[in-house]
Amino acid sequence: MLSFKTEKNGDAHQKQLAYEQQRLADINKYEADIIYSARYNDDEYEYRHVSLPDKLWKYLPNPPRLLTENEWRGLGVRQSHGWEHYMVHKPEPHVLLFKREKDYQLKYPLGAPPTAPALNAWRN
Repeated sequence: MLSFKTEKNGDAHQKQLAYEQQRLADINKYEADIIYSARYNDDEYEYRHVSLPDKLWKYLPNPPRLLTENEWRGLGVRQSHGWEHYMVHKPEPHVLLFKREKDYQLKYPLGAPPTAPALNAWRN
């Protein structure tokens, strides 16, 4: 019985490995087809939307939800620091909606706001 379970777990591991290899191959193949909108803004934020090609849709979570930075970068989305996936447009979950603080790159030329320990060191 133990050998059956080990074999079954090994099959699941192999399937997961094959899935990850295919995901990476698809992202490498189709990331050039990702469409990035121009940036637009209001008084507080700048926005952009990113459209994933249909070959990458299957790697989005189901049901749709907000993605972490690691997740959207893991889908091949490439953009500068500070962007946050802030909304899921349910009719088109393959269109990722992003926002970040207006003038982010001017305010944080090193790529991110300083952390609390860095601020304390700077003040002393």
